[in-house]
Amino acid sequence: MLANLSHDLQKAEEHLHNEFNRLQVGRANPAIVEGIMVLAYGSLGPLRNVASIGVMDAQTLSIQPYDRSLIKDIDRAITDANLGLNPQNNGETILIKIPTLTEERRRDLAKIAKKLADEGKIAVRNIRADYLKKIKNQGDDVSEDLVSQQEKELQKAVDAESKKIDDLLAKKEADIMKI
Repeated sequence: MLANLSHDLQKAEEHLHNEFNRLQVGRANPAIVEGIMVLAYGSLGPLRNVASIGVMDAQTLSIQPYDRSLIKDIDRAITDANLGLNPQNNGETILIKIPTLTEERRRDLAKIAKKLADEGKIAVRNIRADYLKKIKNQGDDVSEDLVSQQEKELQKAVDAESKKIDDLLAKKEADIMKI
């Protein structure tokens, strides 16, 4: 009954980890821009599918389109994403200087991180609710003791995952507030 539980909880944790990676913390990280949707060849696709994204130094991202004709579309998509980034197009590549964070921006990012962690906990609670339904709907062929044991195992796994989310949040907040 609980065979897929750890896999489902792991997916929720990975999603949160990916969302945390997208937060700009004053250092160049390709995850900041790789999910930006770019209009290329008549359809929308993520930036990582139409360009190579590299880190030149701690404060600079370099975006090299696979097809130079897309450079204006990529530039426009980055600007339209409202990430506070200012792309510089030199005709062949796009350079993005990551601005240093002010204290106010750091506090805002910490709030966003907390919100993302809360969304992760909601996802874990939803997984818990789904598994509770499955446990309750096993029918009369399962003893009450087994149902109780499965519920305890489920709660133990959910508590452990919530602790992991809290630890990820604490680590991310420390990373954001570090100057």
